[in-house]
Amino acid sequence: MIVHLRRSITFALICMVFFGFVYAFAGTGVAQLLFKNQANGSITANGSTLIGQNWTSPKFFHGRPDDAGPYAANAKSGAAGGDNPLVANGFNGESGATNLGPHSKVLLADTQELVKYWHSLGVNPTPDLVTTSGSGYDPDISPQDALVQIPMVAKATGLSASTLTKLINSQTHGPQFGFLGASYIDVLQLNEALAKMG
Repeated sequence: MIVHLRRSITFALICMVFFGFVYAFAGTGVAQLLFKNQANGSITANGSTLIGQNWTSPKFFHGRPDDAGPYAANAKSGAAGGDNPLVANGFNGESGATNLGPHSKVLLADTQELVKYWHSLGVNPTPDLVTTSGSGYDPDISPQDALVQIPMVAKATGLSASTLTKLINSQTHGPQFGFLGASYIDVLQLNEALAKMG
């Protein structure tokens, strides 16, 4: 019996060392070697290209509303979250959609408030600019989402509409492998390129 117990403990320790440490360090090493930018969170001086940013200044392009920061749902404060960047509740957000359905009065009210918000900035918003993505975090917008914001950004920065259109075109990424998904723009990269122009 002692022999079996010793073998069991030895095997358990070997598995713990291999799968708990060696495998984890090897995975981290491969990620750092082959995918360093992604493994480190795609961090730039202004944030991460993988997480939607909270752009509030009309000098920059805005992303889709998300469920982080001032958009976050919080039962204590009564904030519906997700689709309403107008509610600044002071609590950190969580990843995930609001789960508000098409017949939700809260979703309708949040969307109407967002449309008013965009109109106050001189933008006629696309549907994506007034709704969240499924994850609640979205660093990307469509080229159309960026194009409708040109009047707002042009007015705030003094750059011409044609200059901003060229910038948008230069920052537009095509579908993956040429056919998977749709064209998109990373908002952080677009705004970093915009900041370099000013």
